[in-house]
Amino acid sequence: MHLLTPLTGALSVLLLAACQPQTETAAATTTASPTPVAATAGPTGTTYGAPITAAGAQPVSALNSLLGEQDSARVKLVGTATAVCQAKGCWLTLQAPNGEPMRVRFKDYAFFVPKDITGKTVVIDGWAHRETVPVSDLQHYAKDAGKSAQEVAAITQPQQQLNFEASGVLVADK
Repeated sequence: MHLLTPLTGALSVLLLAACQPQTETAAATTTASPTPVAATAGPTGTTYGAPITAAGAQPVSALNSLLGEQDSARVKLVGTATAVCQAKGCWLTLQAPNGEPMRVRFKDYAFFVPKDITGKTVVIDGWAHRETVPVSDLQHYAKDAGKSAQEVAAITQPQQQLNFEASGVLVADK
């Protein structure tokens, strides 16, 4: 159960991501039921997207070593969900090793997670990547998060962020 060590440190200010417009293809794939899973190691729970288990998952705190000097890497991580899209569950955040939120989006916008999983242990499988998020996107995310016009206007600089595209998410039962 060493993979379930809680993330330490205070939660940082969360930068929330916007829900992308839903396409007809995505609408058709999001109606599938989540799949209950019993993993042999680590947490058990329900998967969304591609079936995954906790076997081989690394703590989010190890992400910088897993990436090294690369801009992206395929990884399986375990951590605590710090926020979830309240519109439809189309993203979640985990606390990255630098204390900032890491936005986790779902591959091809093909699945969503429950909106009430903040504080739960999750396992994500997919691609971690470093990117510079432009001001226009940051402002869009802030608008979708319900920020005031003044807060949106205060966003004037792009941000370097760690982000993640998950092909599957396991939400632990506990």
